[in-house]
Amino acid sequence: MKAAGIIMIFLASLIFPGIITRVKSIASGRKGPGLFQPIYDIIRLFKKGTIYSTTASFIFKIAPVVYFSTILSAAFLLPFNNMPGLLSFDGDFIAFSYILALGKFLMIIAALDTASAFNGMGASREALYSMLVEPAFFVLMASFAMLTGHTSFYEILSSLYFNSYIAVFTGILAAFNLYQIIMVENSRLPYDDPKTHLELTMIHEVMVLDNSGFDLALISYASSLKFVIYGTLISNFFFTPFMPLYFAILIFFTIQILFAIIIGLAESFRARYKLRNNNKAIVLLTPISILIFLSILMIITKQF
Repeated sequence: MKAAGIIMIFLASLIFPGIITRVKSIASGRKGPGLFQPIYDIIRLFKKGTIYSTTASFIFKIAPVVYFSTILSAAFLLPFNNMPGLLSFDGDFIAFSYILALGKFLMIIAALDTASAFNGMGASREALYSMLVEPAFFVLMASFAMLTGHTSFYEILSSLYFNSYIAVFTGILAAFNLYQIIMVENSRLPYDDPKTHLELTMIHEVMVLDNSGFDLALISYASSLKFVIYGTLISNFFFTPFMPLYFAILIFFTIQILFAIIIGLAESFRARYKLRNNNKAIVLLTPISILIFLSILMIITKQF
């Protein structure tokens, strides 16, 4: 039964990018592609050959596989309903963050390996934004660990209760901050625009300009999988003890669909930040996490 979460993640990843695309098409008054078109595009890429730069080493060749593997490994750490993850252990939220960081590190040095100025520029920005957003995630998760007295995803998420005004306020702040962290980690609006064609302002997309065929398919599907993984983390806030599996599956897909719709609407009606303002916006996420930490201290103080 522990494998149910992984199965749900894979199923949701097949429709998640399509929902975002459909919402953006409808919001702009266009017919747009079908729900499964992004997956069809990835399948088509899997069938194509891969071209490597003459300056690229083995690092560039293994980076997409490692990137996909790290995201898949991170999925094994997430609980589903009343079941811990396949690799659940104390402190697994720290492992979750650094497993994803390992994949991103390989992608960054692979971009540098191509000897392309544009790729290197994107890699530099990706590394900077990851460094700036890391404290916000750790302060947020450490605050919940302090509140619950546990250090694993399963125990933290199964022990969280929002039963006071301060707790509800804290939950709203945490949801906002987690959403912004997800947008930074996935290089989406307002921090990056995956559909832009201006290399000078691209971040993640400019890093993978030299990838093609099977490698590009792995990277594209890994991005969808990464979104669903974070959506799974959000879904766990809504699971209750002794919830039937069929009801948990319903809640899971409802949250994933709503999450994709919110992303699609947000990317339809808001502009991207100016590149020079990205650093300030990302750094502000850490003070918000500290505010969550202080709110949790107040909750703990009232309990004792």
